[in-house]
Amino acid sequence: MQIGLSTSPLANSRWYEYVIRFVLGGAVTVFTGMISSEFGASIGGLFLALPAIFCASATLIERHEIRRKRDAGGEGARRGRGAAALDATGAALGSVAMVAFAIVLLVTTSWGAAAAFACASLAWVVIAVAMWVLRWIVKRGIRRARARR
Repeated sequence: MQIGLSTSPLANSRWYEYVIRFVLGGAVTVFTGMISSEFGASIGGLFLALPAIFCASATLIERHEIRRKRDAGGEGARRGRGAAALDATGAALGSVAMVAFAIVLLVTTSWGAAAAFACASLAWVVIAVAMWVLRWIVKRGIRRARARR
């Protein structure tokens, strides 16, 4: 699979799908702020990692893929689940890369905020892309091993 950027899902989304995402994201942000106020920023920061809009996004991705496949004459349930699973994989890999971001930010804070943020962002990109490439290599190896059987 090649990584690319497509803006077509923006045109296929409906207004209420954006509302769902914004409301869920805002609700989680308020919830996290309440936790930070009560227990401190360290504990509240842990809850910022909560995937606020992931559940809504995954269901919307599945629904869009099913609709697209049905418009083409197929059923689309399997394709929808696959698209949602792929999105979840990307979210999981990005979450691991966020750990690298946090570690680099913590280590480089003495360099100043801008430099620390730039270094941490670079670490996030490098780790996220490396993990995606590693995933692709492993999946290719598995496919080849199955083909040899």
